[in-house]
Amino acid sequence: MENQRYNSGNQGGEDIINQIRENISLTTEIVIKVITRPIGFFREMPKTGGFLFPIIFMAALGIIGSILRVIMSIIGLYPSMGMDISAASILLVPVFVTILGFISAAILFIIWKFMGSRESYETAFRCVAFAGAIAPITSLLHVIPYAGGLFGLVWTMYLMIIASTEVHKISSQKAWIVFCALCALLAMMSISAEFTGRKMIDETKEFQKMTSEEADTAIGGFMKEFEESQRK
Repeated sequence: MENQRYNSGNQGGEDIINQIRENISLTTEIVIKVITRPIGFFREMPKTGGFLFPIIFMAALGIIGSILRVIMSIIGLYPSMGMDISAASILLVPVFVTILGFISAAILFIIWKFMGSRESYETAFRCVAFAGAIAPITSLLHVIPYAGGLFGLVWTMYLMIIASTEVHKISSQKAWIVFCALCALLAMMSISAEFTGRKMIDETKEFQKMTSEEADTAIGGFMKEFEESQRK
């Protein structure tokens, strides 16, 4: 019964509304399990069942995470490039998340193969997709500069270690060594990327402020010249 529920996202149903409710219920259940007892979740996770539901799951959690970031930027807890860009980013999240998911799964599939896994690419993709359950929480953690992103990265790597041992049947020692090394590499890249991103946002805001002041000065000068010409 448990396996049927996890794979229900790929089965056609006569009642679309009931199917949507079932998928929402299943998504909520997976999120809770991944967060509260990840070992049990990955141990029970069906290794096959198609790509559709994992894609929908990953995109939905990505959208929720993006919405939370926009809300935090509105109340001033997170840097923002502006409402127009933020709104556009939410609309593009399903595309970016799906592409990133397939790429990440391909990379991890190769890593797991080198580590001795006999599982398929589909299984690797499902591990990556369902690990996205933490996306809303990691989005909230980004209010803490640098440390929030690092915590999210460490949490993700921890889930991949569990997936390695429970799904791919790789030894715990090997999984910890490989993914701790990968985490250290990604941590350096993450800090560098966040520093660059925050710097770009600050520079953009400064440029917009300067442009606004220059525009006010230009308009003021034009109005002054116009008034003088009228007097003449």
